Amino acid sequence: MKKSSLIIGIFLIIASSILLWLFVFRQDKKDNSKPKTTIVARRDIGSNVLATGIIKPMVGAEVKVGSRISGVVKKLRANIGDYVKAGQVIAEIDDAELQAKLNQNLAAVNKAKADFDYAKLNMERQKSLLGQNYISQQTYDLSENAFKIAEAQLKQAEANAEVAKVQLSYTLIYALTSGVIASVSTQEGETVMASLSAPTFVNIIDLTRLEVQVYVDETDIGKIQIGQEASFTVDTYSDTDFKGKVIAIYPKAVIQDNVVNYIVVVEISDFHNKILRPEMTATVTIHLETRKNVIAVPSKAIIREKGERFVTVIENAAQISKKIKTGWYDSNYTEVVEGLNEGETVLLPE
Repeated sequence: MKKSSLIIGIFLIIASSILLWLFVFRQDKKDNSKPKTTIVARRDIGSNVLATGIIKPMVGAEVKVGSRISGVVKKLRANIGDYVKAGQVIAEIDDAELQAKLNQNLAAVNKAKADFDYAKLNMERQKSLLGQNYISQQTYDLSENAFKIAEAQLKQAEANAEVAKVQLSYTLIYALTSGVIASVSTQEGETVMASLSAPTFVNIIDLTRLEVQVYVDETDIGKIQIGQEASFTVDTYSDTDFKGKVIAIYPKAVIQDNVVNYIVVVEISDFHNKILRPEMTATVTIHLETRKNVIAVPSKAIIREKGERFVTVIENAAQISKKIKTGWYDSNYTEVVEGLNEGETVLLPE
């Protein structure tokens, strides 16, 4: 008797569990079958444009330093990664030949100066004798002409010496700007040949004068204006938001893989004491103005078909597709310019 009661009890427990499970399952299924909706309302939308950019040196921030004369590189005082200041000597060209040429020209100046002094003294003497009628006018004219020739020769010698000095000064190569050595294209002992263009010794980049060139999609470029605030991150400092401002918009499009983009230049205003480098990839957010009190729906409620945008509206338990015109959007909501009224119920796709 007790055994039968135990069996019946176990059976009742199992049956109750099955009935409870079926009830919960059907209730969940019933709840899940109910479509999710939202009510069209007004809200403020702070719109942003998200894009990818590349850090680049500003115009004039990357300088190529070269030699204005030909010769053998005697000393190279620059290595990649070194920081140099404007006016610092970074290389020396062998100056032996130019120093000898300068010495030769200085000697020519001394000789020309001696000839000039003698011609001047002689002319003054001849002038005195002419005044006393001891010599003819022709004799005096010859001394005056000799003086003028000596004066011209002195000026020519001085000019040649000055040119030699300038050429000698070219043997010292100076950094034209402060920055970091990005590349070195010659070595000690090599011969450089200066012709129409100066052979490059090093590239110097001023890492405090960088900008971000942002590739903005053609659908968003119309929203960008000079002066808008921007922020960006780079992979190496993923926890730092760098600040900047839009300073230029390139008029010519850049087409890559049949995608049309326009370059927007963002000036970096705050480096947060970090070192940024050219060619780093940046994830950029350009902050647009805030649209206040506009009709908006969750962005996931909008369906795109053949370039048009639609939402599904619930009216009298029926689902009706409505074409809409959209405006700005943020991370969650999109402004609806035409096609919806405040208070309507919109279906949210699963």
